Amino acid sequence: QVQLVESGGGLVQAGGSLRLSCTASGRTIGQYNVGWFRQAPGKEREFVAAIRWSGVITPYADSVKGRFTISRDYAKITVFLQMYNLKLEDTAVYFCAADGSSTYLTDYPSSIDFSLWGKGTQVTVSS
Repeated sequence: QVQLVESGGGLVQAGGSLRLSCTASGRTIGQYNVGWFRQAPGKEREFVAAIRWSGVITPYADSVKGRFTISRDYAKITVFLQMYNLKLEDTAVYFCAADGSSTYLTDYPSSIDFSLWGKGTQVTVSS
């Protein structure tokens, strides 16, 4: 069973930066379409960013466009979410998700497009 593990969350002041990482145990994550989602307290889980197995990146969520960047290392072991200029409203649990059942991934992914999920990492932005 492939497991996704997120890391890199933490407490940061508004305007600061964090980089989240996602690895797949026992597998090269480059074999999967990978997405980042987040869920704030009392809110539904929302899409943030995704990178296809081919390396092509889908459009970012409007709320993070221009501030967050998704990438994958050359060895295709880790997917990163680099977050700049963090805002209070970015506070959430961030989840890594992956799917290897299809090479296709829509430009506007939702939770149903991914079959594997990590446990999440908390990102807290303070004023």
